[in-house]
Amino acid sequence: MQVKVQSIQFSADQKLLNFISQKVNKLNLFFGNILVSEVFLKIIRANSNNNKLVEIKINIPGKELFARKKSKSFEEATDEAVDALRRQINKHKGKNSIKN
Repeated sequence: MQVKVQSIQFSADQKLLNFISQKVNKLNLFFGNILVSEVFLKIIRANSNNNKLVEIKINIPGKELFARKKSKSFEEATDEAVDALRRQINKHKGKNSIKN
């Protein structure tokens, strides 16, 4: 799976980029047919505490899944967003197994 990471109005270090890629790639364990994923990193209101926003969009055949999480660190927000996507993938797989 290709993971595209875009940091908006700041430059993310390689350690953060590696962490995000590793976490997003773990979604392949739950659904092996993920085509591409896009991750957007934003800092909102630099002087506040809970200001790191992570948005993850993944494309699977016939559907696009999206999660947006805000936290005090990009790592924590990434974990929460990946968990939300994992739940969406499981829900999607459950619906498709009922149809078949």
